[in-house]
Amino acid sequence: MTSSPGLPASGTSRALPVPDGLEGQRVDQALSRLFGLSRSVAAEVADAGHVLVDGRVRGKGDRLSGGSWLEVELPPPPGEPAAPRPVEGMTILYDDDDLVLVDKPVGVAAHPSPGWDGPTVIGGLAAAGYRVSTSGAAERQGVVHRLDAATTGVMVVAKSERAYTSLKAAFKERTVEKGYHALVQGHPDPSRGTIDAPIDRHPKHDWRFAVVQGGRPSVTHYEVMEAFPAASLVDIRLETGRTHQIRVHFSALRHPCVGDITYGADPTLAARLGVSRQWLHAVRLGFPHPADGRWVEFTSEYPSDLAGALAVLRAEA
Repeated sequence: MTSSPGLPASGTSRALPVPDGLEGQRVDQALSRLFGLSRSVAAEVADAGHVLVDGRVRGKGDRLSGGSWLEVELPPPPGEPAAPRPVEGMTILYDDDDLVLVDKPVGVAAHPSPGWDGPTVIGGLAAAGYRVSTSGAAERQGVVHRLDAATTGVMVVAKSERAYTSLKAAFKERTVEKGYHALVQGHPDPSRGTIDAPIDRHPKHDWRFAVVQGGRPSVTHYEVMEAFPAASLVDIRLETGRTHQIRVHFSALRHPCVGDITYGADPTLAARLGVSRQWLHAVRLGFPHPADGRWVEFTSEYPSDLAGALAVLRAEA
């Protein structure tokens, strides 16, 4: 099996025909039954591109056919739980009995996952003495949404069970206001609009996502805030929350986020601006408070690398 990002170095490869009893089941359900994985870990394995059916990569929601040939790269068996690790640079924006809002720095994942041994928001909160909701899979308790490890900004974690239930419902019903700023290459035309294009795993590069006919509905609203000769600063509101949604949508428009080499950005522009990851920041997050339904909103300032890139562009303008 071809390796891809996130592959556990000490994982085990398994290959077998799909049992008749698993015909029609989702990939994550089948992996859970066959190998004793939790559903969340099974989904992570599929999301990382480590499941082949008859030689083709399949996602966690794909259905299996009886007699097909299944190949899986399994994560190593769990050992002792890792001790919580403090997260340098992660600050608390707000804290009450139900919620904790963090300003997530770059290089920090939302929660532990197969193949990731870096710092996590959940580990950082535990190291700081915070107790979060026990709802959700064991490795992501309290997590109701995620930011990419290389994306910075505001993120909420549920502390109480009612907060977890309320926030999960709010994200599902799209009553959460998710606002981002992105520095994208070139100049989107029109300067204000909506990108309504379905997203699914890339048909050839399984560690990436792409606009794919028949993919999951994905809607991004945007407005250019500031234009420079080589790039535009864009305010973005997400109607849906697919993996890599902003990065995929703007790449499809041929305006990838500056520094996002995975999705086609020009590395020379990123180097000139001192950016070593995608210029993408979660600037605001608003939702009804789980305790009483009042609207609350939280914001995050740009970190130094993103602010520095803007300073270079403004000095050149």
